[in-house]
Amino acid sequence: MEQITEPTEHRPVGDQEVKSRGPLDWLVTNAARILISLFVPIVTFIGLYAGFIFLRDSSAPKGVVAVVAIIWGVGGVAALYLVSNWLVEKLNDEWRAKIQPFVFVGPAVAILFVYLLYPTVATLRLSLFDRNGEIFVGLQNYIEIFTNRSMFVAFRNNILLWIPFGALFTVVLGLLIAVLADRSKYERTAKALIFMPMAISMVGAAVIWNMIYDTNPNIGMLNWLYTGITGNDPVAWTASNQPWNNLFLVVVMIWLQTGFAMVLFSAAIKGIPSDITEAARVDGATEVQVFFRIMIPYIRGTIITVTTTVVIFTLKIFDVVQVMTGGQFDTQVIATQFYREYFTTRNSGLATAIAIVLLITVIPVMIYNLKQFGETEAF
Repeated sequence: MEQITEPTEHRPVGDQEVKSRGPLDWLVTNAARILISLFVPIVTFIGLYAGFIFLRDSSAPKGVVAVVAIIWGVGGVAALYLVSNWLVEKLNDEWRAKIQPFVFVGPAVAILFVYLLYPTVATLRLSLFDRNGEIFVGLQNYIEIFTNRSMFVAFRNNILLWIPFGALFTVVLGLLIAVLADRSKYERTAKALIFMPMAISMVGAAVIWNMIYDTNPNIGMLNWLYTGITGNDPVAWTASNQPWNNLFLVVVMIWLQTGFAMVLFSAAIKGIPSDITEAARVDGATEVQVFFRIMIPYIRGTIITVTTTVVIFTLKIFDVVQVMTGGQFDTQVIATQFYREYFTTRNSGLATAIAIVLLITVIPVMIYNLKQFGETEAF
């Protein structure tokens, strides 16, 4: 007789299994995940807040309060994680596998909400009110942004000067230096010198370049060279109402960020299999052909990532302009306009509207960056 075997039951795994049991079970499972993920941050915030309030009102010496606060903050969070993980471990294997990751994801979600989503919504709301945040004016602040000459100059500087010249030269120089240094026996020394400006803050770099651009030839190296070679009077390189004065500010950013681009490009280039480039050279390819037809396509993901990162940085540039010119002489950018409206003229409505416009400007670049990073291997 032919033996009849029962068909093997194939059980779906994860969310598919929950969905196969019905929408109610799926809803209950995901609701439980959300509640568990929120349990740790909620209890953490409440417990830590209560503890710090108690320490603040305590009459103990400040040194003792500081030590106890550190122990309470670090130890309290660790204890809550351990307790929550212990509780999840008591569940069966199916529920533990579904809930345990969310115990650790929950705090990140809560922090993202508290420090990113809520301030963004509050800023958007404030941008719809007048300078004192009392009278609702709708889109009036946004209309003023796009009809104000100072804002027009700021957009021009960010979009037509900082991004094309700053981002382009930073990426190109970083890539060229990475390729050339990779073939030099002094690679480490060369890279260290190029990367060294990254150790300087933006404000410090602005002060250094202010001295280089100083109109006094005894202080300003650039005017010392200019007057010595041409015999002309010193030039106010940044303190003049000429479009090219912005380019002298862009140079500071290139000087700072080229090392950042170089390090990432160098890591990507070292990841190119040597047999590919050697085979191309054996087949008669020139170094220029190897660079454009092998290296560039192979590190395309890194080039996109670095370029979009630098573009975002140039859109948000503030320190260099504020320290070197204060946004005067038509050198203002979007960020300095926000600073001027919020802290100088005390117009909170217009200032927050500028912040929202800057956020909207940056978001498409960030989305493109994340999309490319997800589709290609950057390193």
